Amino acid sequence: MSNWIQLLKNGNKPALLAAIVNVVIAALKAGAFFLTGNVAMFAEMMHSIGDAANQLFVYVGSALSKKAPTPKYPNGFGRIVNLVCLGAVLIVAILSYETIVGGIHHILHPSESGGLWINLGVLGIGIVLESFVLYKASKEIFHDAGVEHMGLSSFPKSFAHLKKAKAPTKLVFMEDLVATSGGLIAFVAVLLAHFFGWFAAEGVASIIIGVMMFYVVGKVFLENARGAIGETDEEMLTHIAHLLADDPDIVDIQRVEVVKEGEYLHVEIIAEVATSHTVEYVLKVKDRLLTTILNQKGIQDVIISLVGDDGVESWTGTNSSNLIENRRKLPE
Repeated sequence: MSNWIQLLKNGNKPALLAAIVNVVIAALKAGAFFLTGNVAMFAEMMHSIGDAANQLFVYVGSALSKKAPTPKYPNGFGRIVNLVCLGAVLIVAILSYETIVGGIHHILHPSESGGLWINLGVLGIGIVLESFVLYKASKEIFHDAGVEHMGLSSFPKSFAHLKKAKAPTKLVFMEDLVATSGGLIAFVAVLLAHFFGWFAAEGVASIIIGVMMFYVVGKVFLENARGAIGETDEEMLTHIAHLLADDPDIVDIQRVEVVKEGEYLHVEIIAEVATSHTVEYVLKVKDRLLTTILNQKGIQDVIISLVGDDGVESWTGTNSSNLIENRRKLPE
């Protein structure tokens, strides 16, 4: 039991915070919907229920993905977080569909709903709470990217680093971005329906919110499908290739693979060294490279094979290739 508790402590904190906040918001919106019958509130209620459910799943999945490898599962459990995210988006997809269907029905059969101040009050509370979670998620994006967070003014910059964020952080950020935007849209729809008599506005808002939810579903599904299969991290691959090319003992690179599984990267390298080196010297080179590469952010394990120079240039990376080619021309 203590092992499970320890694992849960390592789960994605923004996902847990978002789940708790969305449970509270979903309860408030459910109460407002049953009191007023507002369709835009129904859409927001469904959205918050979906967010709360899948963010809880993501929190648990991110914790389990950090479980140490076992003899039965020697590659570890890193991909669990991707599989959980794939399951989570199915929940959002179902609720998105129901939200859109409800919106269409209200547009075809518009009706007035009461409880103006109840709706506006609950939506206002929801917007404030969702904005808080969104801010926390943006801070986590900077943390995942290894960039210093500069406060509220840096929120727009979090989009530039979104690709470097971990899968759970991305999901929470995108869902709460949609949730905050959806709350604002529903707020405006309630005002339009009450003051201008455009009752179909609530249905239009419901459809817009449902479509935004579907966008998150598609985006998150594709990204986590790639993660579950095992995707190459091109940026880290290029970085490691440059590290190898800059090492004075590496004369060529035969292969570099950097595969992303969940939140971690697995690296495999085959590189060439001068045949004049002793075995003892080559082992020291290997140990040095292992230490350097393992210190790079997100890398969990490294396999390095050093072989003798075959005299044939194998690596085709532009800058790295030039460095290696020039080094081969130097006398030993």
